Amino acid sequence: MALDYHKCAQEIADNIGGGANVVSAAHCATRLRLVIADNGKVNKEALDNVEGVKGMFESNGQLQLIIGTGTVNKVFDEFIAITGVQAGTKDDVKAAAAAKQPLWRQALKTVGDVFVPILPAIVASGLMMGLVEALAKIPGLGFGESDWFAFLDTVANTAFAYLPVIVAVSAARVFGGNLFLGAVIGLLMIHSAFLNGWNVANTEAINSFFGVTDGVIPRWHLIGNIVTIQRSGYQGHVIPVIIAVFLMSKVEKWLHKHVPEMIDLFVTPLTTVFVTAFFTLWIIGPIFATAETYVLAGAKILVRNPIGAGVMGAIYPWTVVMGLHHMYNVIEAGMLAETGLNTWMPIASAANFAQFGACLAVGLKAKSAKTKSVAIPSSMSAALGITEPAIFGVNMRFFKPFIAGMIGGAVGALVAAFMGIGATAYGVTGIPGYLTINNALLYTIILAISGGIAFFITMTVWHEDEPKKAAAPAPTVAAPTNAIISCNAGKVIAPAIGSVVAQADIPDDTFASGVLGEGVGINPTEGVVFAPFDGEITSVADSKHAIGLANEAGMEVLIHVGVDTVAMNGEGFDDKVAEGDKVKAGQVIMTFDRDAIKKANHPDCVVVLLTNSDDFSDVKLGADAE
Repeated sequence: MALDYHKCAQEIADNIGGGANVVSAAHCATRLRLVIADNGKVNKEALDNVEGVKGMFESNGQLQLIIGTGTVNKVFDEFIAITGVQAGTKDDVKAAAAAKQPLWRQALKTVGDVFVPILPAIVASGLMMGLVEALAKIPGLGFGESDWFAFLDTVANTAFAYLPVIVAVSAARVFGGNLFLGAVIGLLMIHSAFLNGWNVANTEAINSFFGVTDGVIPRWHLIGNIVTIQRSGYQGHVIPVIIAVFLMSKVEKWLHKHVPEMIDLFVTPLTTVFVTAFFTLWIIGPIFATAETYVLAGAKILVRNPIGAGVMGAIYPWTVVMGLHHMYNVIEAGMLAETGLNTWMPIASAANFAQFGACLAVGLKAKSAKTKSVAIPSSMSAALGITEPAIFGVNMRFFKPFIAGMIGGAVGALVAAFMGIGATAYGVTGIPGYLTINNALLYTIILAISGGIAFFITMTVWHEDEPKKAAAPAPTVAAPTNAIISCNAGKVIAPAIGSVVAQADIPDDTFASGVLGEGVGINPTEGVVFAPFDGEITSVADSKHAIGLANEAGMEVLIHVGVDTVAMNGEGFDDKVAEGDKVKAGQVIMTFDRDAIKKANHPDCVVVLLTNSDDFSDVKLGADAE
């Protein structure tokens, strides 16, 4: 008896709290994917008993109902009609599921998504900057006055001098905006018409740049005194750039939907840049400029006592994240002018060296070669005083190392304040700080305390996510040539090596019943899956255990490795293709680990189904297909 799609969809809707409880909905080849607003309204037991629902599980914030190939799309259409929920894609559902996470996790993920692609640039630049600045501080070497220093310093600091541009391009990719418009916004924020953001608090720099005598940064008065824009840049800033590009992407997408196609090409980019530039320089930027003022004032107050110094040691990394840390040069310069001793430097060094210790712990503890390749050089850069690679590339991404660094920085800064040591110059921290510190032994103790505490905490509380076991490599075996399914449209060649079993003998009632289409099973002797004909990959399961294919004749085939192997979440499976790929008969499209499947207590039978067998005549299976 055919499934009543409307009834199935209605019962699903009734048992999840109705359409009002659905944040997003989509479907793949076999599953209805839902993001639920309130999981407490879901009647899981009733859902499990809905006719047509063959299984149910929750993964990554999604409620997934297994309905079957060729059926799920029809149930989905009825579900959309009943609930009034807007149909989405798998990516929409994933985004909706991610949006249910706490805001702080979403924020960290966004920063991570922006920074991961640009890590090679800032890691390499950070390491070089630290080395070059350290060499320049060595007394008697004269390297700081050489052309080599000027050349290497320029090369090294390029990524940081133009960091807003790199961040803007990466953020545009994350938010789905135009990469080149993102670059324009990044360039705008460090435009040469503005005073360099690192010199905003320097009266002398203001006077020389704008030709003024009162030390006040000029403004553009766009609407009298109501709308004014301060002419200062945002070098070193990260968060305001990301926010600006987020705004840009939203504006651009809205315009693409509402501007007539005939004029979209020039109206949308022009309007997007203007609106983003206006609100960024008028509102977004000044918010952070104001934050600089308050943080600077607060820091001046805090560092007057050991407890306050400890607080600054803890929150210093957050000011790096916000791009506010360069303003501390004002505090250092003031200290040197008043007492000749810069007691801020040991505080900053403690904070930076703690991030080094946390990052180094990640690099040593991680099993992932990719994580090690980022963490080790990033930690070296942090040891030399350039912490952005360590913070953005490693510690904030995993978060626990970042907190460990804050704790180590707080303790180290507290000890430094009690010891009363200081530097005779400013501009360097970490290892290069030995060149300016007034007591090398005590400075060593401070670095050891801050870095050591952060290292120990990270090694104790941070645990790398276990990498999924790689599937067994494909043996060098020839692809089968025997047909296992045939019809008036052509033949399906066996996709796996092994003995063919009748559909009724497949150890799964759903597959054996033929409800998902006619087919056979194969008890494999090798962990390799081959393409059964020339065609296109139509679906690849997120859990890697199933692949859908179609050919020009209209035959749609599902290859499902193992029974109930969706529960393995991809462990032991290695797909060699992606949705949309063109394949040739006999091409390896998947490898799988038979031992891993058996260890998980699942049959490793390879199920091969012609899911649209009702569309063809003279369907033959097994030996009859030859």
